[in-house]
Amino acid sequence: MTSKRMNVTQPKYQQIAVDVASKIVDQTFLVGDKIHARSTLANKYSVSPETARKAISVLVDLEIVQAKHGSGFYVHSIEKAKLFVDQYQDVQSIHDLKENLISSVKKQKEELSYFSEILDKLVGQTKRFDSFNPLNPVTFTLTDDAVHLEMTISELNLWQSTSATLIAIKHGDELLVSPGPYAKLTSGDTIYFVGHESTLQRVQNFFYPNS
Repeated sequence: MTSKRMNVTQPKYQQIAVDVASKIVDQTFLVGDKIHARSTLANKYSVSPETARKAISVLVDLEIVQAKHGSGFYVHSIEKAKLFVDQYQDVQSIHDLKENLISSVKKQKEELSYFSEILDKLVGQTKRFDSFNPLNPVTFTLTDDAVHLEMTISELNLWQSTSATLIAIKHGDELLVSPGPYAKLTSGDTIYFVGHESTLQRVQNFFYPNS
């Protein structure tokens, strides 16, 4: 069995305890072997003697290592070392699953944010296209303040003055499509026309030159 990978989220002494237990399980350390906390563990893991002693204390508490008074610490049980390593791996598996879930949720949020951004751009471009599309009819309602009322389409010369192509007139509930040259415009009429981006402003200026 290979040594357990150390997890930086755990205290250093606990990481060392797990690693030593893993070495006991794969018999790098044999039952009865003496473990020197200061010379073996402190130097191997580049930690202080106190940290090494804490790691040994964990193993002693779990009866994986046995302390002999005046002699030192000795490997005591492979079975309990394996139980400790297995339990640690189970905890780490849960931790890894949690981290993966958090990472997945974060990624989904980023993807949704990107999708929302693209959608907003698409909607904005669609609106701009609708506004500027010369084939998209624009409506304009005439009020009592409008000039050129009661004049025929022929008399108005609307296209020559505004570049707007008149395609329909709504008078009350009646919609007159493709009005002829003798159709008249009156207050309350809504005209439908197509043109370029600046056409609407020209139509407004044509009927309301002083506004």
